Amino acid sequence: MEIRAIDHVQLAMPRGEEDKARAFYAQVLGLAEVPKPSALAERGGVWFSNGRVELHLGVEVDFRPARKAHPALRVDDLDAFEDACRAAGLHPQVDRDLPGYRRFYVDDPFGNRLELVQPLDLPAA
Repeated sequence: MEIRAIDHVQLAMPRGEEDKARAFYAQVLGLAEVPKPSALAERGGVWFSNGRVELHLGVEVDFRPARKAHPALRVDDLDAFEDACRAAGLHPQVDRDLPGYRRFYVDDPFGNRLELVQPLDLPAA
């Protein structure tokens, strides 16, 4: 018995803020929106994927952002993602404390913390 992979990561968001989610996850991070099953779509929220990584944002009535718990997204060009975040008016927080990686943290529009990482043995694109 073994866990083989993570199917998706779900983060919470406030009700009615799907356009903010699209602006960040699709336009800044480059993930494509994927349709939610009709039975789930009426609950609100929005799902994103790039074929390898899937992130779901679900509506939480008493929403509070995840500040410590967070997904870490492995990227192929950390500098390009940092530039895209800064161009969108976001403030990536670079952290050099993880041996073998370059990384930064950035908040989504709802205050959820995301970590973007690039292994040092993976050269920038």
